[in-house]
Amino acid sequence: MSVDDKGKGPESSPSAGKRKKPRFLSPEKKYQIFLEAQRAEAPVAELLRREGLYSTDLARIQRRVKESALRALARRPGQSKKTVSEEEYQRLKQELQEKERVMAEMAVELSILRKKTNGGSWER
Repeated sequence: MSVDDKGKGPESSPSAGKRKKPRFLSPEKKYQIFLEAQRAEAPVAELLRREGLYSTDLARIQRRVKESALRALARRPGQSKKTVSEEEYQRLKQELQEKERVMAEMAVELSILRKKTNGGSWER
């Protein structure tokens, strides 16, 4: 054991035999950590120690905040596009196919009627 490790047990080291249990952070908490890191009132290392995070965790949070902000700013104002469930999509697809089939039958009937009426003229 070196002089620097004096007084520290193996359980205090993040790379000790056991891995740390993954901690779930809510979106609000992640945003709070992001804002605190940006303010730079206290050293980032202190923030990471206090929250039990690694620098890679903070980098991941910062990247996700940036991506989300860019995505939100890129959106056009107005109505957003609606999404449809898979079941609804299949139902609409079947309905469209049925309507197309009926229209094809009606086109055939119209063609037959036109032939019977001498080329489509209703007058004789």
